[in-house]
Amino acid sequence: MLKSLNFAEFRQKARQAIEQRVRIITAGLSIAELRALLRGEPPTEKPNPRYRVHVTSFLFHIRPKFYMRGSTIFTHTFRLGFFTMFFFVVELMTGLILMIYYTPSPSEAYGSILNLMSNVPYGKLLRDLHRLGAEGMVIFTALHMLRTYLTGSYKKERSFTWLTGVVLLLVTLFLSFSGYLLPWDQLAYWAVTIGTSMADAAPLFGKELNLLLRGAPDIGAGGLLRFYLLHVILLPLLAIWMISIHYYKVAREHGISLPAKFEEDDLPKDVVKEAKRRVDYLPDLFTHELFLTSLGLFVLVVLTAFFYSAPLENIANPQQTPLDTKAPWYFWWLQGMLKLGDKTLMGIILPTLIFGLLFAVPYIDRNPYRQAYKRPIAVALGLLATLAILTLSYMGLPEYGIETPAAARIIQDLAPEEGLGELRAVPFEQLRPGFYQVNVDEPANLCPELDFGCPDLEAVFAEFSERVNRAAEAGQLPDVEAVLVIEEWQADLVKVTPRIVWSDPETGVQKSYERHIFLHRDRDRDE
Repeated sequence: MLKSLNFAEFRQKARQAIEQRVRIITAGLSIAELRALLRGEPPTEKPNPRYRVHVTSFLFHIRPKFYMRGSTIFTHTFRLGFFTMFFFVVELMTGLILMIYYTPSPSEAYGSILNLMSNVPYGKLLRDLHRLGAEGMVIFTALHMLRTYLTGSYKKERSFTWLTGVVLLLVTLFLSFSGYLLPWDQLAYWAVTIGTSMADAAPLFGKELNLLLRGAPDIGAGGLLRFYLLHVILLPLLAIWMISIHYYKVAREHGISLPAKFEEDDLPKDVVKEAKRRVDYLPDLFTHELFLTSLGLFVLVVLTAFFYSAPLENIANPQQTPLDTKAPWYFWWLQGMLKLGDKTLMGIILPTLIFGLLFAVPYIDRNPYRQAYKRPIAVALGLLATLAILTLSYMGLPEYGIETPAAARIIQDLAPEEGLGELRAVPFEQLRPGFYQVNVDEPANLCPELDFGCPDLEAVFAEFSERVNRAAEAGQLPDVEAVLVIEEWQADLVKVTPRIVWSDPETGVQKSYERHIFLHRDRDRDE
Protein backbone atom coordinates (compact mmCIF):
# COMPACT_ATOMS: atom_id res chain seq x y z
CA MET A 1 0.00 0.00 0.00
CA LEU A 2 1.39 3.40 -0.99
CA LYS A 3 2.13 5.74 1.81
CA SER A 4 -0.25 8.68 1.76
CA LEU A 5 1.35 12.02 0.97
CA ASN A 6 1.56 14.48 3.83
CA PHE A 7 0.05 17.63 2.29
CA ALA A 8 1.50 19.97 4.93
CA GLU A 9 4.99 18.56 4.36
CA PHE A 10 4.59 18.91 0.59
CA ARG A 11 3.49 22.54 0.97
CA GLN A 12 6.45 23.26 3.21
CA LYS A 13 8.92 21.81 0.72
CA ALA A 14 7.27 23.70 -2.15
CA ARG A 15 7.54 26.97 -0.22
CA GLN A 16 11.20 26.28 0.52
CA ALA A 17 11.87 25.51 -3.16
CA ILE A 18 10.13 28.70 -4.27
CA GLU A 19 11.93 30.70 -1.60
CA GLN A 20 15.29 29.33 -2.74
CA ARG A 21 14.52 30.10 -6.37
CA VAL A 22 13.44 33.66 -5.51
CA ARG A 23 16.66 34.23 -3.55
CA ILE A 24 18.70 33.02 -6.54
CA ILE A 25 16.87 35.32 -8.94
CA THR A 26 16.96 38.36 -6.63
CA ALA A 27 20.57 37.91 -5.50
CA GLY A 28 19.67 36.91 -1.95
CA LEU A 29 16.34 38.61 -1.20
CA SER A 30 13.56 36.52 0.27
CA ILE A 31 9.87 36.85 -0.57
CA ALA A 32 9.24 38.63 2.71
CA GLU A 33 12.15 40.98 2.02
CA LEU A 34 10.83 41.75 -1.45
CA ARG A 35 7.46 42.58 0.08
CA ALA A 36 9.09 44.88 2.62
CA LEU A 37 11.20 46.46 -0.11
CA LEU A 38 8.18 47.28 -2.24
CA ARG A 39 6.34 48.70 0.75
CA GLY A 40 9.31 50.84 1.80
CA GLU A 41 9.60 48.99 5.13
CA PRO A 42 12.84 48.25 7.06
CA PRO A 43 14.83 45.07 6.29
CA THR A 44 13.36 41.83 7.62
CA GLU A 45 16.70 40.11 8.27
CA LYS A 46 20.08 40.78 9.84
CA PRO A 47 22.59 41.49 8.43
CA ASN A 48 20.82 43.71 5.93
CA PRO A 49 20.17 41.45 2.89
CA ARG A 50 19.84 44.49 0.64
CA TYR A 51 23.56 45.15 1.01
CA ARG A 52 24.22 41.56 -0.07
CA VAL A 53 22.59 42.38 -3.42
CA HIS A 54 25.35 44.89 -4.12
CA VAL A 55 27.90 42.09 -3.70
CA THR A 56 26.26 39.22 -5.56
CA SER A 57 24.47 41.08 -8.40
CA PHE A 58 26.51 42.59 -11.24
CA LEU A 59 23.92 45.27 -12.05
CA PHE A 60 23.77 46.43 -8.43
CA HIS A 61 27.46 45.84 -7.77
CA ILE A 62 28.28 48.93 -9.81
CA ARG A 63 25.96 51.03 -7.64
CA PRO A 64 26.96 52.18 -4.14
CA LYS A 65 25.08 50.73 -1.19
CA PHE A 66 24.11 54.17 0.06
CA TYR A 67 24.48 57.91 -0.46
CA MET A 68 24.66 60.71 2.04
CA ARG A 69 21.28 62.39 2.25
CA GLY A 70 22.65 65.84 1.45
CA SER A 71 24.12 64.65 -1.85
CA THR A 72 20.67 63.45 -3.00
CA ILE A 73 19.08 66.91 -2.79
CA PHE A 74 17.70 67.55 -6.28
CA THR A 75 18.81 71.19 -6.53
CA HIS A 76 22.39 70.15 -5.75
CA THR A 77 22.91 67.93 -8.80
CA PHE A 78 19.67 68.28 -10.82
CA ARG A 79 20.40 64.62 -11.74
CA LEU A 80 22.53 65.89 -14.64
CA GLY A 81 25.03 63.04 -14.34
CA PHE A 82 22.24 60.47 -14.25
CA PHE A 83 20.62 61.85 -17.39
CA THR A 84 23.98 61.98 -19.18
CA MET A 85 24.28 58.24 -18.56
CA PHE A 86 20.62 57.77 -19.48
CA PHE A 87 21.15 59.35 -22.89
CA PHE A 88 24.28 57.29 -23.47
CA VAL A 89 22.31 54.07 -22.88
CA VAL A 90 19.56 55.33 -25.21
CA GLU A 91 22.22 55.96 -27.85
CA LEU A 92 23.69 52.49 -27.44
CA MET A 93 20.32 50.72 -27.67
CA THR A 94 18.94 52.70 -30.62
CA GLY A 95 22.34 52.73 -32.38
CA LEU A 96 22.64 48.94 -32.26
CA ILE A 97 19.25 48.61 -33.96
CA LEU A 98 19.97 51.30 -36.55
CA MET A 99 23.23 49.56 -37.50
CA ILE A 100 21.19 46.65 -38.86
CA TYR A 101 19.63 48.81 -41.58
CA TYR A 102 22.53 51.14 -42.41
CA THR A 103 25.09 50.64 -45.17
CA PRO A 104 28.26 52.81 -44.86
CA SER A 105 28.70 53.42 -48.59
CA PRO A 106 28.15 56.69 -50.52
CA SER A 107 25.95 54.86 -53.01
CA GLU A 108 23.82 53.17 -50.33
CA ALA A 109 23.92 55.35 -47.19
CA TYR A 110 21.25 57.88 -48.16
CA GLY A 111 18.98 55.18 -49.54
CA SER A 112 19.32 53.12 -46.37
CA ILE A 113 18.17 56.11 -44.32
CA LEU A 114 15.16 56.58 -46.61
CA ASN A 115 14.39 52.87 -46.32
CA LEU A 116 14.70 53.07 -42.54
CA MET A 117 12.28 55.99 -42.36
CA SER A 118 9.78 54.60 -44.88
CA ASN A 119 9.76 50.80 -44.70
CA VAL A 120 11.13 49.74 -41.32
CA PRO A 121 8.47 49.56 -38.58
CA TYR A 122 9.14 52.40 -36.13
CA GLY A 123 12.33 53.17 -38.07
CA LYS A 124 11.72 56.91 -38.15
CA LEU A 125 10.96 56.91 -34.42
CA LEU A 126 14.23 55.08 -33.71
CA ARG A 127 16.22 57.51 -35.86
CA ASP A 128 14.56 60.51 -34.20
CA LEU A 129 15.25 59.04 -30.74
CA HIS A 130 18.89 58.45 -31.67
CA ARG A 131 19.40 61.97 -33.00
CA LEU A 132 17.54 63.67 -30.15
CA GLY A 133 19.35 61.48 -27.62
CA ALA A 134 22.71 62.53 -29.07
CA GLU A 135 21.85 66.20 -28.69
CA GLY A 136 20.51 65.57 -25.20
CA MET A 137 23.74 63.84 -24.22
CA VAL A 138 25.80 66.83 -25.40
CA ILE A 139 23.58 69.25 -23.46
CA PHE A 140 23.54 67.27 -20.21
CA THR A 141 27.26 66.50 -20.33
CA ALA A 142 28.05 70.21 -20.68
CA LEU A 143 25.55 71.19 -17.96
CA HIS A 144 26.90 68.47 -15.66
CA MET A 145 30.42 69.84 -16.02
CA LEU A 146 29.19 73.41 -15.48
CA ARG A 147 27.37 72.34 -12.30
CA THR A 148 30.48 70.53 -11.08
CA TYR A 149 32.57 73.63 -11.72
CA LEU A 150 30.21 76.10 -10.06
CA THR A 151 29.83 73.93 -6.93
CA GLY A 152 33.59 73.36 -6.70
CA SER A 153 33.10 69.59 -6.82
CA TYR A 154 36.39 69.09 -8.69
CA LYS A 155 38.63 69.80 -5.72
CA LYS A 156 40.88 67.52 -3.67
CA GLU A 157 40.11 63.80 -4.14
CA ARG A 158 37.78 64.59 -7.06
CA SER A 159 40.49 66.13 -9.27
CA PHE A 160 41.06 63.01 -11.34
CA THR A 161 37.31 62.49 -11.71
CA TRP A 162 37.13 65.98 -13.24
CA LEU A 163 39.83 65.00 -15.76
CA THR A 164 37.82 61.97 -16.86
CA GLY A 165 34.78 64.24 -17.20
CA VAL A 166 36.64 66.55 -19.58
CA VAL A 167 37.68 63.54 -21.66
CA LEU A 168 34.06 62.38 -21.71
CA LEU A 169 32.96 65.82 -22.91
CA LEU A 170 35.42 65.60 -25.81
CA VAL A 171 34.35 62.04 -26.62
CA THR A 172 30.68 63.09 -26.56
CA LEU A 173 31.34 65.95 -28.97
CA PHE A 174 33.25 63.73 -31.39
CA LEU A 175 30.67 60.95 -31.09
CA SER A 176 27.96 63.35 -32.21
CA PHE A 177 30.14 64.86 -34.92
CA SER A 178 31.15 61.48 -36.34
CA GLY A 179 27.49 60.47 -36.59
CA TYR A 180 26.61 63.75 -38.32
CA LEU A 181 28.05 62.54 -41.65
CA LEU A 182 26.33 59.14 -41.76
CA PRO A 183 23.00 60.21 -43.38
CA TRP A 184 25.10 61.44 -46.32
CA ASP A 185 22.94 64.49 -47.04
CA GLN A 186 24.04 67.93 -48.19
CA LEU A 187 24.31 69.79 -44.90
CA ALA A 188 26.06 66.88 -43.19
CA TYR A 189 28.50 66.36 -46.06
CA TRP A 190 29.54 69.99 -46.28
CA ALA A 191 29.58 70.59 -42.53
CA VAL A 192 31.97 67.65 -42.09
CA THR A 193 33.99 68.75 -45.14
CA ILE A 194 34.51 72.17 -43.56
CA GLY A 195 35.14 70.63 -40.13
CA THR A 196 37.79 68.22 -41.35
CA SER A 197 39.44 70.99 -43.38
CA MET A 198 40.37 72.58 -40.05
CA ALA A 199 42.68 69.65 -39.42
CA ASP A 200 44.67 70.80 -42.45
CA ALA A 201 45.56 73.95 -40.51
CA ALA A 202 47.17 72.01 -37.64
CA PRO A 203 50.92 72.69 -37.35
CA LEU A 204 53.43 70.02 -38.44
CA PHE A 205 51.05 67.16 -39.33
CA GLY A 206 47.90 68.98 -40.51
CA LYS A 207 47.83 67.59 -44.05
CA GLU A 208 48.43 64.05 -42.85
CA LEU A 209 45.66 64.34 -40.23
CA ASN A 210 43.23 65.73 -42.81
CA LEU A 211 44.02 62.86 -45.18
CA LEU A 212 43.66 60.35 -42.35
CA LEU A 213 40.18 61.64 -41.50
CA ARG A 214 38.91 61.90 -45.06
CA GLY A 215 40.65 58.89 -46.54
CA ALA A 216 41.28 60.96 -49.69
CA PRO A 217 41.65 64.63 -50.65
CA ASP A 218 37.82 64.83 -50.62
CA ILE A 219 35.34 62.92 -48.48
CA GLY A 220 34.15 59.79 -50.24
CA ALA A 221 33.81 56.08 -49.51
CA GLY A 222 36.95 56.02 -47.37
CA GLY A 223 35.90 59.02 -45.31
CA LEU A 224 32.38 57.72 -44.73
CA LEU A 225 33.71 54.33 -43.63
CA ARG A 226 36.19 55.96 -41.27
CA PHE A 227 33.49 58.09 -39.65
CA TYR A 228 31.20 55.06 -39.38
CA LEU A 229 33.85 52.96 -37.62
CA LEU A 230 34.70 55.87 -35.33
CA HIS A 231 31.01 56.27 -34.50
CA VAL A 232 30.11 52.63 -33.86
CA ILE A 233 33.35 51.11 -32.51
CA LEU A 234 36.25 53.30 -31.39
CA LEU A 235 34.45 56.23 -29.76
CA PRO A 236 31.75 54.15 -28.00
CA LEU A 237 34.42 51.83 -26.56
CA LEU A 238 36.43 54.85 -25.43
CA ALA A 239 33.28 56.35 -23.89
CA ILE A 240 32.47 53.11 -22.04
CA TRP A 241 36.04 52.94 -20.74
CA MET A 242 36.04 56.54 -19.49
CA ILE A 243 32.52 56.27 -18.04
CA SER A 244 33.63 53.17 -16.13
CA ILE A 245 36.59 55.02 -14.63
CA HIS A 246 34.51 58.13 -13.93
CA TYR A 247 31.70 56.17 -12.34
CA TYR A 248 34.02 53.96 -10.28
CA LYS A 249 35.64 57.04 -8.77
CA VAL A 250 32.23 58.50 -7.86
CA ALA A 251 30.57 55.31 -6.68
CA ARG A 252 33.44 53.57 -4.90
CA GLU A 253 35.95 56.19 -3.76
CA HIS A 254 34.56 59.61 -2.92
CA GLY A 255 30.83 59.62 -3.69
CA ILE A 256 28.81 62.62 -4.79
CA SER A 257 29.92 65.78 -3.02
CA LEU A 258 27.73 67.27 -0.32
CA PRO A 259 26.46 70.81 -0.84
CA ALA A 260 29.32 73.02 0.29
CA LYS A 261 27.27 74.68 3.04
CA PHE A 262 27.24 71.43 5.04
CA GLU A 263 31.04 71.29 4.97
CA GLU A 264 32.00 74.94 5.29
CA ASP A 265 29.22 76.81 7.12
CA ASP A 266 28.89 76.75 10.90
CA LEU A 267 25.60 74.87 10.87
CA PRO A 268 24.03 73.13 13.90
CA LYS A 269 25.41 69.65 14.48
CA ASP A 270 22.04 67.99 14.02
CA VAL A 271 21.65 69.62 10.59
CA VAL A 272 25.06 68.40 9.47
CA LYS A 273 24.38 64.98 10.95
CA GLU A 274 21.12 64.74 9.00
CA ALA A 275 22.89 65.77 5.79
CA LYS A 276 25.45 62.99 6.31
CA ARG A 277 22.84 60.38 7.20
CA ARG A 278 23.01 57.33 4.98
CA VAL A 279 20.22 56.78 2.50
CA ASP A 280 20.23 53.20 1.22
CA TYR A 281 20.17 52.75 -2.52
CA LEU A 282 17.49 50.06 -2.10
CA PRO A 283 14.67 50.91 -2.22
CA ASP A 284 14.46 54.73 -2.18
CA LEU A 285 17.11 55.77 -4.70
CA PHE A 286 16.46 52.77 -6.93
CA THR A 287 12.77 53.62 -7.28
CA HIS A 288 13.70 57.28 -7.84
CA GLU A 289 15.99 56.29 -10.71
CA LEU A 290 13.26 54.07 -12.17
CA PHE A 291 10.96 57.09 -12.10
CA LEU A 292 13.58 59.32 -13.78
CA THR A 293 14.19 56.67 -16.46
CA SER A 294 10.45 56.35 -17.14
CA LEU A 295 10.09 60.12 -17.25
CA GLY A 296 13.05 60.48 -19.62
CA LEU A 297 11.71 57.84 -22.00
CA PHE A 298 8.24 59.37 -21.90
CA VAL A 299 9.54 62.85 -22.71
CA LEU A 300 11.75 61.51 -25.53
CA VAL A 301 8.89 59.59 -27.13
CA VAL A 302 6.48 62.54 -26.85
CA LEU A 303 9.05 64.92 -28.37
CA THR A 304 9.86 62.60 -31.26
CA ALA A 305 6.22 61.69 -31.87
CA PHE A 306 4.80 65.23 -31.93
CA PHE A 307 7.50 67.91 -32.00
CA TYR A 308 10.88 66.68 -33.26
CA SER A 309 11.95 65.14 -36.54
CA ALA A 310 15.59 64.38 -37.32
CA PRO A 311 16.47 66.41 -40.43
CA LEU A 312 17.33 64.76 -43.71
CA GLU A 313 18.20 67.06 -46.59
CA ASN A 314 18.95 66.32 -50.25
CA ILE A 315 21.53 63.65 -50.99
CA ALA A 316 25.15 64.81 -50.71
CA ASN A 317 26.43 66.56 -53.82
CA PRO A 318 30.20 67.23 -53.78
CA GLN A 319 29.79 69.51 -56.82
CA GLN A 320 27.46 72.04 -55.15
CA THR A 321 28.02 73.86 -51.87
CA PRO A 322 24.66 74.91 -50.41
CA LEU A 323 24.13 78.37 -48.95
CA ASP A 324 24.19 78.69 -45.16
CA THR A 325 26.37 75.63 -44.60
CA LYS A 326 26.90 75.37 -40.86
CA ALA A 327 28.40 73.07 -38.28
CA PRO A 328 26.26 71.15 -35.78
CA TRP A 329 24.92 73.57 -33.15
CA TYR A 330 27.36 72.32 -30.50
CA PHE A 331 30.25 73.52 -32.70
CA TRP A 332 28.81 76.92 -33.54
CA TRP A 333 31.17 78.46 -30.97
CA LEU A 334 34.10 77.10 -32.95
CA GLN A 335 32.63 78.38 -36.21
CA GLY A 336 32.23 81.78 -34.56
CA MET A 337 35.89 81.78 -33.54
CA LEU A 338 36.93 81.03 -37.11
CA LYS A 339 35.24 84.25 -38.22
CA LEU A 340 37.52 86.22 -35.91
CA GLY A 341 40.86 85.37 -37.47
CA ASP A 342 43.38 82.86 -38.74
CA LYS A 343 42.19 79.25 -39.07
CA THR A 344 45.28 77.84 -37.37
CA LEU A 345 45.05 80.21 -34.42
CA MET A 346 41.27 80.25 -33.94
CA GLY A 347 40.50 76.73 -35.12
CA ILE A 348 43.38 74.70 -33.69
CA ILE A 349 45.60 76.51 -31.20
CA LEU A 350 42.97 78.42 -29.18
CA PRO A 351 40.50 75.48 -28.80
CA THR A 352 43.42 73.29 -27.70
CA LEU A 353 44.35 75.87 -25.07
CA ILE A 354 40.72 76.09 -23.91
CA PHE A 355 40.44 72.35 -23.31
CA GLY A 356 43.93 72.38 -21.80
CA LEU A 357 42.68 74.94 -19.28
CA LEU A 358 39.68 72.73 -18.55
CA PHE A 359 42.01 69.84 -17.75
CA ALA A 360 44.11 72.08 -15.53
CA VAL A 361 41.24 73.66 -13.56
CA PRO A 362 41.73 71.54 -10.38
CA TYR A 363 45.43 72.38 -10.33
CA ILE A 364 45.07 76.08 -11.11
CA ASP A 365 42.33 76.73 -8.56
CA ARG A 366 44.10 76.34 -5.22
CA ASN A 367 41.28 77.97 -3.23
CA PRO A 368 40.29 75.34 -0.62
CA TYR A 369 36.68 76.52 -0.42
CA ARG A 370 33.77 75.40 -2.58
CA GLN A 371 31.01 77.91 -1.83
CA ALA A 372 30.44 80.48 -4.54
CA TYR A 373 30.81 83.58 -2.36
CA LYS A 374 34.17 82.29 -1.11
CA ARG A 375 35.56 81.85 -4.63
CA PRO A 376 34.22 84.87 -6.57
CA ILE A 377 37.02 84.93 -9.15
CA ALA A 378 36.58 81.28 -10.18
CA VAL A 379 32.78 81.60 -10.39
CA ALA A 380 33.01 84.86 -12.32
CA LEU A 381 35.45 83.31 -14.81
CA GLY A 382 33.14 80.30 -15.25
CA LEU A 383 30.11 82.48 -15.93
CA LEU A 384 32.15 84.71 -18.24
CA ALA A 385 33.36 81.64 -20.19
CA THR A 386 29.75 80.42 -20.50
CA LEU A 387 28.66 83.82 -21.81
CA ALA A 388 31.57 83.82 -24.26
CA ILE A 389 30.57 80.37 -25.58
CA LEU A 390 26.98 81.55 -26.10
CA THR A 391 28.15 84.74 -27.84
CA LEU A 392 30.55 82.84 -30.09
CA SER A 393 27.78 80.35 -30.89
CA TYR A 394 25.59 83.23 -32.07
CA MET A 395 28.50 84.53 -34.14
CA GLY A 396 28.83 81.06 -35.67
CA LEU A 397 25.41 81.28 -37.34
CA PRO A 398 25.57 81.65 -41.15
CA GLU A 399 23.69 84.97 -40.98
CA TYR A 400 26.38 86.61 -38.81
CA GLY A 401 29.33 88.31 -40.44
CA ILE A 402 28.82 86.79 -43.90
CA GLU A 403 27.77 89.14 -46.67
CA THR A 404 25.17 87.49 -48.91
CA PRO A 405 23.76 89.42 -51.90
CA ALA A 406 20.37 90.84 -50.99
CA ALA A 407 18.43 88.96 -53.68
CA ALA A 408 20.00 85.62 -52.76
CA ARG A 409 19.40 86.30 -49.06
CA ILE A 410 15.72 87.08 -49.56
CA ILE A 411 14.99 83.96 -51.62
CA GLN A 412 17.17 81.76 -49.42
CA ASP A 413 15.25 82.81 -46.31
CA LEU A 414 11.89 82.07 -47.94
CA ALA A 415 12.97 78.81 -49.60
CA PRO A 416 16.33 77.58 -48.27
CA GLU A 417 18.30 75.19 -50.45
CA GLU A 418 18.29 72.70 -47.58
CA GLY A 419 15.43 72.53 -45.12
CA LEU A 420 11.74 73.42 -45.28
CA GLY A 421 11.27 77.19 -45.22
CA GLU A 422 8.08 79.24 -45.44
CA LEU A 423 7.45 78.69 -49.17
CA ARG A 424 7.70 74.90 -49.01
CA ALA A 425 5.36 74.90 -46.01
CA VAL A 426 2.49 76.33 -48.10
CA PRO A 427 -0.21 73.63 -48.59
CA PHE A 428 -0.37 72.35 -52.15
CA GLU A 429 -4.01 73.43 -52.57
CA GLN A 430 -3.01 77.07 -52.00
CA LEU A 431 -0.30 77.07 -54.70
CA ARG A 432 -2.56 78.57 -57.35
CA PRO A 433 -0.83 79.03 -60.75
CA GLY A 434 -0.25 82.70 -61.47
CA PHE A 435 2.16 85.60 -61.97
CA TYR A 436 2.34 87.60 -58.73
CA GLN A 437 4.31 90.85 -59.03
CA VAL A 438 5.64 92.78 -56.05
CA ASN A 439 4.12 96.30 -55.69
CA VAL A 440 1.55 95.45 -58.37
CA ASP A 441 -0.46 92.62 -56.85
CA GLU A 442 -1.78 93.08 -53.35
CA PRO A 443 -0.77 90.22 -50.99
CA ALA A 444 -4.33 90.04 -49.68
CA ASN A 445 -6.90 87.96 -51.54
CA LEU A 446 -4.58 86.31 -54.06
CA CYS A 447 -6.97 83.39 -54.50
CA PRO A 448 -10.55 84.74 -54.66
CA GLU A 449 -11.77 81.57 -56.37
CA LEU A 450 -10.99 79.48 -53.26
CA ASP A 451 -13.66 79.37 -50.55
CA PHE A 452 -11.15 79.86 -47.74
CA GLY A 453 -8.56 81.77 -49.77
CA CYS A 454 -4.85 81.01 -49.57
CA PRO A 455 -3.61 82.64 -46.36
CA ASP A 456 -0.28 80.76 -46.30
CA LEU A 457 0.60 81.80 -49.85
CA GLU A 458 -0.51 85.37 -49.13
CA ALA A 459 1.72 85.46 -46.03
CA VAL A 460 4.72 84.25 -48.05
CA PHE A 461 4.08 86.78 -50.82
CA ALA A 462 3.66 89.56 -48.24
CA GLU A 463 6.97 88.62 -46.63
CA PHE A 464 8.63 88.45 -50.05
CA SER A 465 7.29 91.91 -50.96
CA GLU A 466 8.32 93.44 -47.64
CA ARG A 467 11.86 92.05 -47.84
CA VAL A 468 12.30 93.26 -51.44
CA ASN A 469 11.03 96.78 -50.64
CA ARG A 470 13.21 96.99 -47.55
CA ALA A 471 16.31 96.08 -49.58
CA ALA A 472 15.32 98.62 -52.26
CA GLU A 473 14.99 101.39 -49.66
CA ALA A 474 18.44 100.48 -48.31
CA GLY A 475 19.94 100.93 -51.78
CA GLN A 476 20.80 97.25 -52.18
CA LEU A 477 18.32 96.61 -55.02
CA PRO A 478 17.89 99.76 -57.19
CA ASP A 479 15.16 99.66 -59.86
CA VAL A 480 13.99 96.35 -58.49
CA GLU A 481 11.28 94.20 -60.04
CA ALA A 482 10.30 91.04 -58.26
CA VAL A 483 7.79 88.32 -59.11
CA LEU A 484 6.59 85.03 -57.77
CA VAL A 485 5.64 82.70 -60.62
CA ILE A 486 3.65 79.52 -59.96
CA GLU A 487 3.21 77.13 -62.90
CA GLU A 488 1.39 73.84 -63.15
CA TRP A 489 4.26 71.67 -64.31
CA GLN A 490 2.85 68.15 -64.26
CA ALA A 491 -0.04 66.35 -62.63
CA ASP A 492 0.19 67.06 -58.89
CA LEU A 493 3.42 69.04 -59.41
CA VAL A 494 3.94 72.80 -59.53
CA LYS A 495 7.01 74.87 -60.28
CA VAL A 496 7.51 77.96 -58.13
CA THR A 497 9.99 80.59 -59.30
CA PRO A 498 10.81 83.59 -57.09
CA ARG A 499 12.68 86.04 -59.36
CA ILE A 500 14.35 89.38 -58.56
CA VAL A 501 15.71 91.76 -61.23
CA TRP A 502 17.66 94.92 -60.28
CA SER A 503 20.38 97.31 -61.41
CA ASP A 504 23.83 96.88 -59.93
CA PRO A 505 24.46 99.86 -57.58
CA GLU A 506 28.03 100.32 -58.86
CA THR A 507 27.93 99.49 -62.57
CA GLY A 508 24.25 100.01 -63.39
CA VAL A 509 24.21 96.68 -65.22
CA GLN A 510 20.94 94.83 -64.88
CA LYS A 511 21.17 91.63 -62.83
CA SER A 512 18.72 88.90 -61.94
CA TYR A 513 18.51 86.07 -59.46
CA GLU A 514 15.93 83.30 -59.36
CA ARG A 515 15.40 79.81 -58.06
CA HIS A 516 13.22 77.00 -59.38
CA ILE A 517 11.40 75.03 -56.69
CA PHE A 518 9.32 71.98 -57.57
CA LEU A 519 6.61 71.05 -55.08
CA HIS A 520 4.56 67.86 -55.25
CA ARG A 521 1.14 67.33 -53.75
CA ASP A 522 2.37 64.39 -51.64
CA ARG A 523 5.55 66.05 -50.39
CA ASP A 524 4.16 66.42 -46.85
CA ARG A 525 3.96 62.65 -46.54
CA ASP A 526 7.69 62.34 -47.14
CA GLU A 527 8.79 64.97 -44.65
